[in-house]
Amino acid sequence: MQTRRKTLKHSAIVAGLLATTGLFPHYAFAYNKPAFEAKSVAEVLKALGAGAPVESKDVTIGGPDIAENGAVVPLTASTALPGVKHILLLVEKNPSALVALFNVTDSVEANFATRTKMGQSSDVYAVAIMNDGKALFAKKEVKVTLGGCGG
Repeated sequence: MQTRRKTLKHSAIVAGLLATTGLFPHYAFAYNKPAFEAKSVAEVLKALGAGAPVESKDVTIGGPDIAENGAVVPLTASTALPGVKHILLLVEKNPSALVALFNVTDSVEANFATRTKMGQSSDVYAVAIMNDGKALFAKKEVKVTLGGCGG
């Protein structure tokens, strides 16, 4: 019988073997440290080589108007635009603004959901970075009643 623990163990072994042989996809290790350490939306976009952000009706962000618990705030980001390279979720007043970065191709439906911590009420952004470097965004204010980032 295959248990969850055995499956996870086997998956880790296979991933380790692939990584040591160089067969593991190179982009799986892609991590943009400056973007994830950036303190503002502008710094994140600069670290990713994107242009000045422009608000767009073609990018959508979802989340609660009021988050009862800042430790687990559900957020969604999506767009149907072709030529999207990255979808970002950002929380303006978090210690590090970038919450999530999703790599996208035209063969992937750009519709993502995750949960994040928010220490205080803030504007949250969904940003679509296009292949040509343009940055299109949507924003929403989320009020936090119980802090999640040490608050």
